[in-house]
Amino acid sequence: MNHPLAWALRRLVVAPAVIGLTVVLWVTLPVWLLVAAALAPVLPGRWRALRLLWVVILYLTFESLLLAVLLGLWVASGFGWRIRSPYFAGIHYDLVQGTLLVFFREARRVLALRIRTDGPHPARVPERPVLVMCRHAGPGDSFILMYALLHWYHREPRVVLKNTLAWDPAIDVILRRIPARFISPNPEAGEDLESQIAALATDLDDNDAFVIFPEGGNFTAGRRDKAIARLRKLGLERMAVRAEEMTHVLAPRPGGVLAALEAAPDADVLVVAHTGLDHLVTVSDLWRSLPMDKQITMRWWEVSRAEIPEDRDARIDWLYGWWERVDDWIEDNRVTPVE
Repeated sequence: MNHPLAWALRRLVVAPAVIGLTVVLWVTLPVWLLVAAALAPVLPGRWRALRLLWVVILYLTFESLLLAVLLGLWVASGFGWRIRSPYFAGIHYDLVQGTLLVFFREARRVLALRIRTDGPHPARVPERPVLVMCRHAGPGDSFILMYALLHWYHREPRVVLKNTLAWDPAIDVILRRIPARFISPNPEAGEDLESQIAALATDLDDNDAFVIFPEGGNFTAGRRDKAIARLRKLGLERMAVRAEEMTHVLAPRPGGVLAALEAAPDADVLVVAHTGLDHLVTVSDLWRSLPMDKQITMRWWEVSRAEIPEDRDARIDWLYGWWERVDDWIEDNRVTPVE
């Protein structure tokens, strides 16, 4: 939902505030560098404050530059007249890919963050539409997935995201111009999310990738317990028992996945799991773990359309089976946090 008041706050308050904060940080940068350097000897890790400061400034700078470029594209499109045309959509995808490429290279260098991938080589994935089902856990996993799809797999993602991410000004503007949907994991009565998801997954091109996070939110122990309780409340005892046996993922919500499979009958499926940052849940977790100096491992599985059952109940069982496989893989590859 795009409530007019929320839209006004994001565009008229949050976006200018981000640009203003960026300008202030650059103008006062010498002061912040002195403060961060002074904190370095008393904080654990190698130059923790300086490294974090640089990543924050880098992120805000890219955010502000993107907003300026997006405004220019809006003017160039005839003040929004052709902004959603295929031509301008291609420009937006190129803009996102270039931004993620530069930002991730710098962030990985500064934070000593490594990304290792296992699974099908991009060149071996057939040129046909794909539905990407990704595990949701840890900070920035959506950005890492978009980076991988755009840069490695040369796909144009159509992504379903939580509506809270719309409060990031650049994300809000870009994803309202290319095929995407902001949804609430807990929709209001009468809100037909499955129809919205089906519409987004319809008419995929050979280089498109429809992206969905079946869990509906980042994994936490509390959310896992609530998801299991919700299944029992709905009388789905068998699914609740299976969810209890999965200790690293939330029980998948099948509605969106089923709608996407129905809307894209020719699409194959890519299942994506990752581990390395999933134990970082709170702000204090993030602070204790900076600088990162860590490795993120991503596992990709390619599932051909012929392997996906046609019956609705069989598809739900198939989805749970894959999430059980993802859970097992995380157990074998997860990183134990150091206290």
